[in-house]
Amino acid sequence: MDFRLSEEHEALRESVRDFAREAVAPVIAEHYERHTFPYEIVRQMGKMGLFGLPFPEEHGGMGGDYFALCLALEELARVDSSVAITLEAAVSLGAMPIFRFGTDEQQARWLPKLLSGEALAGFGLTEPGTGSDAGGTQTRAVLDGDEWVINGSKAFITNSGTDITALVTVTAVTGTNPDGSKELSTIIVPSGTPGFTVAPGYSKVGWNASDTHELTFDDCRVPAGNLLGERGRGFAQFLRILDEGRIAIAALAVGLAQGCVDESLKYAKERQAFGQPIGNYQAIQFKIADMELKAHTARLAYHDAAARMLAGEPFKRQAAIAKLHASTVAVDNAREATQIHGGYGFMNEYPVARFWRDSKILEIGEGTSEVQRMIIARDLGL
Repeated sequence: MDFRLSEEHEALRESVRDFAREAVAPVIAEHYERHTFPYEIVRQMGKMGLFGLPFPEEHGGMGGDYFALCLALEELARVDSSVAITLEAAVSLGAMPIFRFGTDEQQARWLPKLLSGEALAGFGLTEPGTGSDAGGTQTRAVLDGDEWVINGSKAFITNSGTDITALVTVTAVTGTNPDGSKELSTIIVPSGTPGFTVAPGYSKVGWNASDTHELTFDDCRVPAGNLLGERGRGFAQFLRILDEGRIAIAALAVGLAQGCVDESLKYAKERQAFGQPIGNYQAIQFKIADMELKAHTARLAYHDAAARMLAGEPFKRQAAIAKLHASTVAVDNAREATQIHGGYGFMNEYPVARFWRDSKILEIGEGTSEVQRMIIARDLGL
């Protein structure tokens, strides 16, 4: 087993690390405090090809793999999670469903803009009253001639209301299966479609420079050809998308956890107490050592899940393990980094305050920690 990165992956990691430190770090705190979307950073990421990393060149992508995306997310999240989740959602939840399940016509229409970062897409799965119970979807779509008529609402949808959002893919009940269960399908809804309303952005605890909205559909009509993939396969489609996305979220969580180590090391060497740097005290040394231990093991977990996915092997359990462990580690490290910084850790001028506010959602989004445990147990045969 060789855990070293290839030359290509190492070069990508260094490139994104430099970008995060030089382009993101100096401006992101202001975006975060003002709750503004960092369009200039998104444009720069587009020019770097980050939105097209795991897609073939024939679609306008960079010809890389999903692991490359994960490496980029880790390095971005070491500096800021709002930027990292914007990229993660744009790729794994926005463009990936169209790449995986779209027709040639749908791919030709949407992928070039999405893979260049010129446009973003949202993934409309979660609803206000269902949460983790995706099978309890209430949004409905009825085929009326050559159009789908959609009614319902979605909650907590990332990248759904920016000035460059081009579409959202929406899961909806389109009928009833022979066994009496709901027939779920996925439908593309372009931005600006009559009957499609984007609510004002949420007031959030964290990810304040990320775009998140509730969506409503009131007799929203789109062409029948906007069906994404096979009718009735919506549930299977979003399960596949979420399995992949959990690896990406794990990578993001590792980045936040490692960023906490970075900031704690810096502070421990600079902060004086009782006549010497606090890093000289074993209590602080042990805290930082444990933080590094957690970040390292979480990184190995997502590397393993990504390797299995790229090898075409089953990876559902490993993705759940990686997401569960990495999100827990992110919360733990953010708490310890804040403690190491003392009163300054409670001040927004220090990055660890942002990390602390951003970490908790990682145990909730794209499958709660409880859901991950369910997945792991079921995959073990329980």
